[in-house]
Amino acid sequence: MAQAQTYELDPVSRKDTINFTDNLGKKQGKWVLYGKHKPNQCYSLTQVAETGRYQENRKTGEWLEYFCNGNPKNKVTFINGRQDGRAVVFYESGKIKEEGNWKNNRWVGAYKCYYDNGQLQHDFNYSVAGKREGMSNYYHPNGQLAVQGVFKEGKESGLFKEWTETGKLKAEKVFDGGSVDMASIKIYENADSPKKNEALALAPSISLKATEKPNEAEASAGPTILNGQHTLYNKSKQVAKSGNFKDNRLMDGKAYIYDENGILKRIAVYKNGEYVGDAPAEN
Repeated sequence: MAQAQTYELDPVSRKDTINFTDNLGKKQGKWVLYGKHKPNQCYSLTQVAETGRYQENRKTGEWLEYFCNGNPKNKVTFINGRQDGRAVVFYESGKIKEEGNWKNNRWVGAYKCYYDNGQLQHDFNYSVAGKREGMSNYYHPNGQLAVQGVFKEGKESGLFKEWTETGKLKAEKVFDGGSVDMASIKIYENADSPKKNEALALAPSISLKATEKPNEAEASAGPTILNGQHTLYNKSKQVAKSGNFKDNRLMDGKAYIYDENGILKRIAVYKNGEYVGDAPAEN
């Protein structure tokens, strides 16, 4: 753990020795924001919370913010007071969590996200509009490639492949405009035995939780990419969810909850991603 940084105050004036404000009241040059500038937070009064430079009262260049334990929290580039350029976000441990370029309140260009163990979790490329574009890769925590495919204007396009943590090919799916071609799906029990168009392939398989809050699509291994209209099935070949998904979340549709004997217990209805009530059981 990094030691928390502090700056001593001038013993006579008790004023900051670095921070400068010109005769027009504008901040200029290097500034250090202390705990006293961020009240009701965990910093001590003289602990460094943020450092960077001002030009004409606007943040400019690289600014570094710290966690209360002294480790870096984020490193962001500013132009004329706005975040614009290289950005790095850290875990509280000090390891990198995200890195890329930030512009107009969104990631643009090459982007990477990491697990807290330091392994790469996924790497994407974002267009200037903030939509995923080009090859996207997801990785297991052990570093093995988990999912790979191409995005066009923020939607899955073409062949996507999935692998197990041991590197065996798990599944293949073809997407068009964010929707999967169900006839294209192949699920592999092992690298040499493809199965096509079986009920398992209609998933990813859903494992309903005892909490019966089934609004997140789940997969047995590796990230799942669901956008648009989908019908998901459980391992008993029963409909588990049906409706419109956005980033793996059931936005508008129904979730079917069964008891341990496979008898339909209730149908949960979702609108705008929120549970709104139950529908009558369907015969």
